[in-house]
Amino acid sequence: MAKLKLTSAFCREVTCAPHKRKEVYRCTEQTGFGLEVRPNGKTFWVYYTTPDGKAAQIKIGGYADIPFDLAKRTAKELRSKIVLGHDPAQEKANRKAVITFSELARMHVEHAKGHLRSHGCVELAHRRYLVPRFGKLRIDQVTTPAIENYLAELRQRLAPASVDRLRLVMHRSYRLAQAWNLPGADRNPVSSVVRPKYDNKRTCLLSPTEVERLLEACEQSANGLLKPIVQLALATAARKSELLKAEWKHIDFVRSEWLIPLTKNGHPRRVPLSSAAMAVIHKLPRSGEPWLLANPATGKPYDNIKRAWKTACRAAGLPDLHFHDLRHAGIGAMINNGVSLHVAGKVAGHLRPESTARYAFVSDKSLAAAVEAGAHNLQL
Repeated sequence: MAKLKLTSAFCREVTCAPHKRKEVYRCTEQTGFGLEVRPNGKTFWVYYTTPDGKAAQIKIGGYADIPFDLAKRTAKELRSKIVLGHDPAQEKANRKAVITFSELARMHVEHAKGHLRSHGCVELAHRRYLVPRFGKLRIDQVTTPAIENYLAELRQRLAPASVDRLRLVMHRSYRLAQAWNLPGADRNPVSSVVRPKYDNKRTCLLSPTEVERLLEACEQSANGLLKPIVQLALATAARKSELLKAEWKHIDFVRSEWLIPLTKNGHPRRVPLSSAAMAVIHKLPRSGEPWLLANPATGKPYDNIKRAWKTACRAAGLPDLHFHDLRHAGIGAMINNGVSLHVAGKVAGHLRPESTARYAFVSDKSLAAAVEAGAHNLQL
């Protein structure tokens, strides 16, 4: 190793002796600044001593890539950090140990597969939205403003609730990174993202006339099971997935009960079946398949009934009706006919009364009856 004043001219002219593997030149003017010369090229370095007394060095860049003046300024800046107690080489190694958001997303999806029944929504959120935008960044490079800007863009084409679900998925990713003690996960940038206020509560109280029109349209559907599916959805307030995966062995014809062995909340529940619901079930074809509503073409449950459902809704003059609205309508119909929130919640399989309250819409007819009862009680 040689010590001398490094200049632009010297760095340009110097070459490595043929019999040597490398030669190192340390600058006497700029402490720590050095040039390493090898037969295949030259590299600028900063040489220093770590806070615990060990010799260390960090590469600034190749001579062919970085001008001499810039390399010297960079060396001075690094030297200032070293004097303040930083270890640039260790900090660089720490940065290299930080995974990308794409890798964190993969880990989150794998974790969800083992802990969530609905892990598909986590995979979809990462694959379609979050990874394309943030995947190449290290997890410590993702900032709160960047997340807020992206969510604002998405609100131009997605429903507020859908955008908020993406925020929740990303927030969960960073929470997991912190729980796993991953490098770079000491800060959760999503925790500072302001959650927008929105109301995605849908009011759906189908009138008898609307139900009649809907069932007539379903009867005309190319899907011969669409009508009984809709009838059972209204009669039981069950979720679509619960209906489509219902099995004959879970129908108790003696007690008029339907056992749903696995529900959204992870608990089985028994649903009492009304005489109307039992009448629909008795009319269903028995093809030998275990499924109550088996697809005649495959003998298995329907993957989805979106096309038939949308066609029937348009024909019934209810183009904005969602299938899940039938669950709302079923619960609302019970409550508007005097059934308590507690009992309606038991039928629906809710664990908390607040969940049932979200579905409980009081009809104008019930409100009118309430004020009439009040007036009568006051003898007005």
